[in-house]
Amino acid sequence: MGSYSVIDSITKSMIFTTDRNKPLGSKSMKFTLIAMTLNEIQAMKIIMPRIDPDWFDQILVVDGGSTDGTVEWARENGLQVYVQKEPGIRNGYLEAWPLVEGDVVVTFSPDGNSIPEKLPEIIEKMKEGYDMVVASRYLGDAKSDDDDFITGFGNWLFTNTVNLLFGGKYTDVMVIYRAFDVNLIRYLDLDKDNDFIWPEKLFFNPARTISWEPILSVLAQKYGYKCGEISASEPPRIGGERKLKIIQWGGAVYLQFWLEFLRFKKPRRLRENCIKNI
Repeated sequence: MGSYSVIDSITKSMIFTTDRNKPLGSKSMKFTLIAMTLNEIQAMKIIMPRIDPDWFDQILVVDGGSTDGTVEWARENGLQVYVQKEPGIRNGYLEAWPLVEGDVVVTFSPDGNSIPEKLPEIIEKMKEGYDMVVASRYLGDAKSDDDDFITGFGNWLFTNTVNLLFGGKYTDVMVIYRAFDVNLIRYLDLDKDNDFIWPEKLFFNPARTISWEPILSVLAQKYGYKCGEISASEPPRIGGERKLKIIQWGGAVYLQFWLEFLRFKKPRRLRENCIKNI
């Protein structure tokens, strides 16, 4: 269990055959909110009621195996829930991806770190024609109340490394809170494990435990996608336990950046070529 070869065959088939042909930047978009959970019932009871269902065409809770009643509470409150079969945040995304109905996905942390009231702003920003909009914790007056010295320095280092290597203008490359065209995952091959296998192994991470937000920031910049940011502070988490593994995850992600810098561009990933193929 947990190896790269273990993924439900039906789910895998759906990931690679799902075809969404809305043009990048289309204003006639459907929006899906994905809330990633793992034992977050205390925060869920506070955060989720602050989200107006009318903001989205679909709200999907992807749960990593909660034992504190998170899943039961979400279902009792009418939320669509998918409980992943294999551990790891990327497994959660990959397994749940065939259920996504929207043209744009907003990934959201309902542990208190993501401010729900910023959701309409990120949606409107996407409608301006962006392929990805990041809810930056460091843009303008925004700040992270969840940072300590190490994570604050790490976020600064990682963001500045990406900007230096790939010519970006990000203020936050790491945060989960962002909206992006659903097709980016397929266009940038993030539905495959190629960019993750060795960084995960070298830093002793189980398969598919490294999330795709940091490398998504890199690849979107490298291949010419239109990326924007809004300012969104990060409050402290509410209850639950912090899942961050600074050395294991941070080392693997930082290695990904440098490996991608050394790779030649793949023309089929370029935004201009993806648009032509729509």
